[in-house]
Amino acid sequence: MSEKSQAEFNRLWWHSRRGMLELDVLLIPFLEEAYPSLPEEDRQRYHKLIQCEDADMFEWFMQRSEPDDPDLRRIVRLILDRVQPD
Repeated sequence: MSEKSQAEFNRLWWHSRRGMLELDVLLIPFLEEAYPSLPEEDRQRYHKLIQCEDADMFEWFMQRSEPDDPDLRRIVRLILDRVQPD
């Protein structure tokens, strides 16, 4: 990984730490294990996701609601599918 890529990954890692255990146990492993192999479009969706409010993400990941934005819906589904395979 280039120095620039490592710096970007480190930035994403810190932004993925939310301070809410329910989010941290989903986001950090996803970032470390799945993010590196995502296509660029899904990487951009992840960037968009981590800019959202914790309360919204909590609702989405607990499957109490879904994001209105189709890009956010897709990345939430990717993360959920990773931890809850059919």
